Amino acid sequence: MSPSPGVQPRVAITLGDPRGIGPEIVTKALADPDIASLASYIVVGPTGIEPTVGVSVGAWTPGSSAAEAGKLAGLAIERAVALILAGGADALVTAPIDKAALLAGGYTYPGHTEMLAALCGVPTAMMLASDRLRVVLATTHIPLRDVPDRVTAEALREAVETTRSGLQHWFGLTTPRLALCALNPHAGDGGRFGREDDDLLAPVARALGVAGPFPADTVFVRAMRGEFDAVIAPYHDVGMTAIKVASFGSAVNVTLGLPFPRTSPDHGTALDIAGKGLADASSMKQAIRVAVEMAKRR
Repeated sequence: MSPSPGVQPRVAITLGDPRGIGPEIVTKALADPDIASLASYIVVGPTGIEPTVGVSVGAWTPGSSAAEAGKLAGLAIERAVALILAGGADALVTAPIDKAALLAGGYTYPGHTEMLAALCGVPTAMMLASDRLRVVLATTHIPLRDVPDRVTAEALREAVETTRSGLQHWFGLTTPRLALCALNPHAGDGGRFGREDDDLLAPVARALGVAGPFPADTVFVRAMRGEFDAVIAPYHDVGMTAIKVASFGSAVNVTLGLPFPRTSPDHGTALDIAGKGLADASSMKQAIRVAVEMAKRR
């Protein structure tokens, strides 16, 4: 259910890893009058750091272990999702987590996307979006050596269908124009560099009404010029590199497929600058803006 007309959306914000820049960028974002005016906010995370939390998951003591940081970050995600599913908020914005710390804290998920999918019991797709480009990953946090085995017809179909539905529902695109990025250099060059693009990706594209597969060195440029609304990338780095080169700092991570909007900044925990007041909150602010706009369509 979307907020009633004239009523501000309620946005839950998790602080992420307390050792990182998450608390700082949340504090800076919420101190911006333009951001503060968009919604009502519920900060979920540990006490002992800024900003003041509305839903506490325990206390953070500076200098505590990575495992403790990961445990608190994981608890915040769980509490925020439970809050939204119970009707206590309309959207979720997550500050960055440290995946190694999350694992050390007792959570085996490779990242936010997989954890949110498990908590909600739905298939999801990771989309990085900016005003220049949208990229969706068919496979996410896995070793490169595992990619050929995980890029299956089912994985591609799920990514395409989740993307198409998400762009229609959350972004108001009636007929999204989707393109498939090739797996191999030059889309396999007729089989010289692999048969996957001809034998797997091309049939899926035809069956689902998607353009491609097109080589990675051209498809993202074509999308940025307006030919496609989103590009389905077969593996993490080919898609993430494209969006971050195009729009680093202004892109937003959007999880498609969830029963509520979820966004996050396009960067990590930046442990090396945490606590120094140097963190740029631009991507966090944009993540909040996108979450608010999505919540209005909910």
